[in-house]
Amino acid sequence: MKLLVRNLARTTAEHEIRALFSTHGSVAECTLVLDQETGQSKGFAFVEMPNDDEAKAAISALNLTSFAKSKIRVKNADA
Repeated sequence: MKLLVRNLARTTAEHEIRALFSTHGSVAECTLVLDQETGQSKGFAFVEMPNDDEAKAAISALNLTSFAKSKIRVKNADA
């Protein structure tokens, strides 16, 4: 299941997002979206979790929680 993670702090690194989601299951891919001109984070990322049950658990556990001083939003990217 592909997840959309929004409202990330601009300073959040891809490996930090991967580590956060890895506590809820296996992460196949993690892509932090960057501005092409500046190379800075745009404040959102996509996380691919192969196990749907683990992905749903991650959504439940992480949506609207505080991460790096930002209240992140997590949802199914395909919905």
